[in-house]
Amino acid sequence: MTQTSITRSWVASANGHIDFPLQNLPLGVFSIDGGAPRSGVAIGDHIFDLEAALDAGLFEGTAKVAAEATRGGQLNAFFQAGPEARVALRERLLQLLSEGSTLHGKIEAQGAKLLPLAANCVMHLPAKISDYTDFYVGIEHAQNVGKLFRPDNPLLPNYKYVPIGYHGRASTIRPSGTDVRRPKGQTLPAGQTEPVFGPCARLDYELELGIWIGQGNEMGDSIAIGDAANHIAGFCLLNDWSARDIQAWEYQPLGPFLSKSFITSISPWVVTAEALEPFRRAQPARPQGDPQPLPYLLDPRDQAAGAFNIELEVLLLTEAMREQNLPAHRLTLSNTRHMYWTVAQMVAHHSVNGCQLQAGDLFGSGTLSGPESGQFGSLLEITEGGKKPIELASGEVRKFLEDGDEIILRARCNREGFASIGFGECRGKVLPAR
Repeated sequence: MTQTSITRSWVASANGHIDFPLQNLPLGVFSIDGGAPRSGVAIGDHIFDLEAALDAGLFEGTAKVAAEATRGGQLNAFFQAGPEARVALRERLLQLLSEGSTLHGKIEAQGAKLLPLAANCVMHLPAKISDYTDFYVGIEHAQNVGKLFRPDNPLLPNYKYVPIGYHGRASTIRPSGTDVRRPKGQTLPAGQTEPVFGPCARLDYELELGIWIGQGNEMGDSIAIGDAANHIAGFCLLNDWSARDIQAWEYQPLGPFLSKSFITSISPWVVTAEALEPFRRAQPARPQGDPQPLPYLLDPRDQAAGAFNIELEVLLLTEAMREQNLPAHRLTLSNTRHMYWTVAQMVAHHSVNGCQLQAGDLFGSGTLSGPESGQFGSLLEITEGGKKPIELASGEVRKFLEDGDEIILRARCNREGFASIGFGECRGKVLPAR
């Protein structure tokens, strides 16, 4: 069932919903009143409880097998089941929740048992994350940061040949709404020759797309670029919180460590590839003179439709702004089209050496900045390393994040003739170090 053939849902709040219309149907894990986590699907202002729907006998065939794989408060088995199961479940959900569904009355009669209000639910991580890899495919961010440190040579020679990435810390990934404790660590004060220990003074956010891995590969095998899309279970928003002063001292020669591992925030809903299908686009052509990807990273179909048109937004809300009832201040409006490498290229490169990927692994895209002011995906870029503070309507200024500041990530997909969909929010409020 294509998006253009889908009309409306009998769940009234879904029609025209800013994030979760019938055309989206992202999956997540939630709980109510301290109960055990369980799987569900966002639909308007509600969550369709998959486990309750299974118990009510609403699934059969491949869709039932797929729904059964979501039991237990983790989506790993569902991710492992692959695209066929994912598509079957989506088709059945569209049948159940579309206007005119023959089971409308049966579902509605069970009320909150099948369709609790999302506002009454607590969201959890959608899967057990064994491994987390953060890439660096946002070329505008790479160039902006490179200019701060290497004005004459912002990009290192390997960038246009290799999807750069590093191994992150899976144990500190948390769902939206989890507070961010200001980290402590070693920093090297300007003009000094020895480091000091204390709270981070240059706390930053990074705007990223999260990628959930579906079916994995055996150790020693690699995933071909032409098949890589079948190994992607879905997408989310990701904030790669960064302690810039700790990072500046520790990152040479091996890269970030404690400056990134204290927390990574993600939006809790998994937006599927099927929901994003209308918003695919061709990977932007490389500038003249840039090298073509090596053969293991180049697939005509991926180049023709492996990128996405997803608008990305970052907002800042301070304590003073809350007290003055001021709206959040927009810091960034960017787009996933600024990715130099596709998601499939990330999967192919990650596994080409025989590295085993597993269902529920998480990738970060790297910071997705645009080329112009207002499109930068971090404060490091916006303030040029603290040289140009941001002025807020509250009368405050910001070089980096202060205690009490809250960062809000949002994403939207828009295309004429198609329903718009969103990702939900990814929020985090900074608490003082302890």
